[in-house]
Amino acid sequence: MTSAFFIPTVNLMGAGCLKDAADTIQAQGFKNGLIVTDNVLNQIGVVKQVQDLLSERDVSTVVFDGTQPNPTIGNVNAGLALLKQHQCDFVISLGGGSPHDCAKGVALVAANGGQIGDYEGVDQSAKPMLPLIAINTTAGTASEMTRFCIITDEERHIKMAIVDKHTTPLISVNDPELMLAKPASLTAATGMDALTHAVEAYVSIAATPITDAVAIKAIELIQAHLRTAVANGDDIEAREQMAYAQFMAGMAFNNASLGYVHAMAHQLGGFYNLPHGVCNAILLPHVQRYNAQVCPERLRDVAKAMGVNVAGMTPEQGADAAISAIVTLAKDVGIPNGIEQLGAKLEDIPTLADNALKDACGFTNPKQATRDEISEIFQAAM
Repeated sequence: MTSAFFIPTVNLMGAGCLKDAADTIQAQGFKNGLIVTDNVLNQIGVVKQVQDLLSERDVSTVVFDGTQPNPTIGNVNAGLALLKQHQCDFVISLGGGSPHDCAKGVALVAANGGQIGDYEGVDQSAKPMLPLIAINTTAGTASEMTRFCIITDEERHIKMAIVDKHTTPLISVNDPELMLAKPASLTAATGMDALTHAVEAYVSIAATPITDAVAIKAIELIQAHLRTAVANGDDIEAREQMAYAQFMAGMAFNNASLGYVHAMAHQLGGFYNLPHGVCNAILLPHVQRYNAQVCPERLRDVAKAMGVNVAGMTPEQGADAAISAIVTLAKDVGIPNGIEQLGAKLEDIPTLADNALKDACGFTNPKQATRDEISEIFQAAM
């Protein structure tokens, strides 16, 4: 069986690497960039920080700060219009998963034409997107280094999963100094998102020895450092270790793909406009309880990575221990108990289940589910 491994060409890590990123952009010869970000990062001065570094290197930029949480087709179209107006030759995404995904959509359509919806699915584009430098400000989604792009279709109320080698950024940047002082709730949600990436990649039917190694290490680091990052947002060591953790979790799922946690969370996000990381965190133990029917050995490995002494445990006992450890971590960092608290409704479950079964992320889940089984998982997560 053959496999491919996708990752950006250059990946800059560690405190202070934002300056290295500016030097790298200058060395690439880029002259006029579109910065895709959100309004908050623009208002608090992070965007200006990046603009100033680039201006010192004779690189001009224009800012699109209209990215919403769960970025939409409309966001992509607005950013694309600004890029064309200013004839930008590259794109910078600045933020968490939403700006990164929006920027990927802009850069992909800029190079390939058409509409972003034309690229829903796997490898639907013909050409690489416009060069993208992805500067991360959260430790969770790993969108700064993946080939995944999730865009909400406002009319259909669904999230489109675009999985395309041509949406892999040219350069990823993880400077933990940009992650300091983020709200505890955001830190918790993004950290649990990273845990979900690692766990789903580890139990995926497309897992390889490479993805296994980085998934397990990511779980170990999240178990060791997420609570600290949530409790003390200025702890640079915890922030840096979480940046490494989410990056390795991204390496894992970017190549082994995901499972039903993401397939289901995408529906909650698209239907109700809910925060992706929180939805993942709530669904994760419920989906793994379902998966334990077929891969308890793998989940026992997850328990060990989360600090559980699994010596003498059967695979089934180990799987139960992994699920308990996930629930405990989620509780410790303040994740809500169920999706009903977020606004999900029982009467919508049939529609959510139907759409979840169509989501490409579910294709690599270790056990394929029926519509009734997906509905039961949603109900258990209420």
